[in-house]
Amino acid sequence: MKSIAYALATTSVVAITTSATVAMAQEAATVAFLMPDQASTRYEEHDYPGFQAAMDELCPDCTVIYQNANADAALQQQQFNSVIAQGAKVVVLDPVDSAAAAALVEIAHSQDVKIIAYDRPIPDTPADYYVSFDNEGIGRAIAQSLVDHLKAEGVPAGSGVLQINGSPTDAAAGLIRDGIDSALDASDYETLAEFDTPDWAPPEAQEWAAGQITRFGDQIIGVVAANDGTAGGAIAAFKAAGVDPVPPVTGNDATIAALQLIIAGDQYNTISKPSEIVARAAAEVVVSLLKGETPEPETTLYDTPSTLFVPAVVTRENIKAEIFDAGIQTPEQVCTGEYEEPCRELGILE
Repeated sequence: MKSIAYALATTSVVAITTSATVAMAQEAATVAFLMPDQASTRYEEHDYPGFQAAMDELCPDCTVIYQNANADAALQQQQFNSVIAQGAKVVVLDPVDSAAAAALVEIAHSQDVKIIAYDRPIPDTPADYYVSFDNEGIGRAIAQSLVDHLKAEGVPAGSGVLQINGSPTDAAAGLIRDGIDSALDASDYETLAEFDTPDWAPPEAQEWAAGQITRFGDQIIGVVAANDGTAGGAIAAFKAAGVDPVPPVTGNDATIAALQLIIAGDQYNTISKPSEIVARAAAEVVVSLLKGETPEPETTLYDTPSTLFVPAVVTRENIKAEIFDAGIQTPEQVCTGEYEEPCRELGILE
């Protein structure tokens, strides 16, 4: 897998992006940025600030309306109707429910409003553009990383892992699951049980994992969790059950909490995918659409022109290079309290 820095150095965000395209939009417009939930802190801390900063640069006269649906599809539809009524010309939509979002695309197109699917695709009705990380590639990468680790540790074939997927209403979660399946199905390890986590909620993942620990005990040699929140839930379940050491657990998003768990040795991996990269790509597509231009995609997914970034897998072995040396996080943000000493062991702190 390429690192983010390498991906950015070798891949254009949107093929049509030229000096003219990234110049200020000629006409002020209202743009909506509708995010799905607050189970992850990423939307308030990274996605929205990154999008707003890019819009301030590319279209300073544009007005950005930000709303978060808090995992409520009905609320997101209300927010969508509201921003359309407020004159939004482009809506950047990360859907709570990917299937239900198809109707929103149809409504938008009937009113000559453009839709950019963000992070989560809308399979049933093509949006005008889709920007995301390669979610199927993410699932495959985190699972393969775990499989390779188990092999290196001499864990015998036939041993079992738990699989904790994301929300069943999130099409991106389905792509991550497909990637996980492809790696696990090709491995020598058995999937003991699998769970689709409602709304990606960590407490749901923790409760399910606790039940599987009771059911399978020391048969569990690893957990493929689809993001850091579900990973944290699984780790909490093992700790509550007195399991020491915790079997290797995957993740995705490189949250501060997950980075701390990796540094402490409680989580095996995560995915570094700075949301600001996708947020800026979305802003560039917005400006292109406002100018009446047609962005040229790098690929197509669900009949939607798309740009998909390739992220990096992060483990304890490369966390210093991928996260701290790359400037994704600082030691001051992560190496606090009980994590200070393991940060020194890894050379993150002097």
